[in-house]
Amino acid sequence: MLTDRDIVVKVLGAGKDPARVKAGALAQGEAVTTGADDDAAEILRTMGEHQVRRLPVINGHRLVGIVASADAAHALPDQQVGDLLQALSVDRPAA
Repeated sequence: MLTDRDIVVKVLGAGKDPARVKAGALAQGEAVTTGADDDAAEILRTMGEHQVRRLPVINGHRLVGIVASADAAHALPDQQVGDLLQALSVDRPAA
């Protein structure tokens, strides 16, 4: 998944021409998704484990939506939201 931040940092910040940079050049790693039937605990686990703030939601092979950490913050108890934010904030060593 590409975000506006990816474009700003990897294209504009690097002095590249946005009209010439293809989406594939910005992609990295494998896609991390969640299933349409996954519960909130699974969504939080996946976000924390992969340190992603947005997850495409799939039903089979079909994209049906996107869930963001902000969605979790609005819908879940404070402790779970705090745990997610802590997991997203941990620096991981480069692979």
